[in-house]
Amino acid sequence: MKISYIFLLLALAAEIIGTIGGFGSSVFFVPLGNFYFDFYSVLGMTAIFHLSSNVSKIFLFKKGLDKKLLLYIGVPSVLFVIAGGFLSKIVDTGSLEIILGIFLVVFSLLFLIKNEIMVLPNKRNSIIGGSLSGFSAGLLGTGGAIRGLTMAAFNLEKHAFIATSAFIDFMIDFSRTFVYYENGYIGKQELTYLPFLFAIGLVGTYLGKRILHYIPQGKFRRLSLIFILLIGLATIAKLTFDHLN
Repeated sequence: MKISYIFLLLALAAEIIGTIGGFGSSVFFVPLGNFYFDFYSVLGMTAIFHLSSNVSKIFLFKKGLDKKLLLYIGVPSVLFVIAGGFLSKIVDTGSLEIILGIFLVVFSLLFLIKNEIMVLPNKRNSIIGGSLSGFSAGLLGTGGAIRGLTMAAFNLEKHAFIATSAFIDFMIDFSRTFVYYENGYIGKQELTYLPFLFAIGLVGTYLGKRILHYIPQGKFRRLSLIFILLIGLATIAKLTFDHLN
C-alpha cells in the first residue's frame, strides 16, 4: 500500500498546532484525514495516533496536572466516548458535524468578545463538558475542541491546561480504540500508518512545547479560542462544500 507523505506532513502540523492550542490534534487531524481516507478509517487512525501523542504530552507537561478536573472531566468522557463509539455505526454523522461546527463558532466568539466571562471549574460544569467532549470524540472522532472550550473558559494556566487535557485524551483514546477495533475501523491500512503516526506524535508534541514556551500566559487563552473558532468555521465550510458537490 502506498504511503501518503503529504498526509503525514499535515498530521505533523496538526499535532504541533493541537499541542500549542492545548486541545489535541484530532480537531485538525480528522477533517484532514477525511480528504485521504474514508470516515471510519480516519476514526481508527485518530485513536491510535492520539495514544502516542498524549503519552508524549503526559511526559512533557505532567507537573501541571489538575487532578480534580481529571476526575470530573475524565470519567464522564470515558463513559460517553464508549457510547459515542458504538453509535458511530448507526448515526448520520453529517448533521452532527454541522451542529458541532456551529456550537464551536458561537461559543468561541462569545468568549473572545466577552473575555470577562469565566465558567467556574466546578463539578457540574466539568461533568457536562467532559460528557459532551467524550461523546463527540466517540461519534465524530474529535472532542478536543469541546473540552478545550470548557477548559479555556476555566482560564487554566497553560501547563495545567495541556497536562490535564492530555491525561483525559489518553483515557478517551484508550477506551475508544477497543470500540473502534470491534467495529472494524482498525485494519491493515490503519496499522500500516501506525509507526509513522507514533513518531509524528512524539516529534509534534516536542515542537509544540518548544513553541509554547514563547507564548505568554495572557495570550494563551485567546489563542486557544481562536484555534477553536477556526476549527468550527473549517468544519462548517467543509460540510457546505461537500453538500454542494
